[in-house]
Amino acid sequence: LIARPDLRGRVFESHPEVAFCRLNGDQAMQLPKKIKGSINPAGMAERKALLCRLGYDKGFLDQPPPRGAAADDFLDAAAMTLIAGRIVGGEARPFPDPPGRDSFGIPVAIWA
Repeated sequence: LIARPDLRGRVFESHPEVAFCRLNGDQAMQLPKKIKGSINPAGMAERKALLCRLGYDKGFLDQPPPRGAAADDFLDAAAMTLIAGRIVGGEARPFPDPPGRDSFGIPVAIWA
């Protein structure tokens, strides 16, 4: 997919925990969102508080996730939406910086 030259400037890879770190002033979140595969309410609350500081409405974040998604997936998607805005606005940074390149010369990085 990304080998298509017409998509190289439109498709970016990211990761929720990297996103939360960048959104949190380049500081890792202090609490895990899951412990032994189960939701950690304190870690979820920490992420919700950060997302609220960045403009999300708490009522929106407190709603049940869409069918088929877990509660942490919903918060991850909210964080990724903020990163998409940063990419469009030219504020996102790659990790590593500068990005590596694959055998096709395509930049390889996680953006946040």
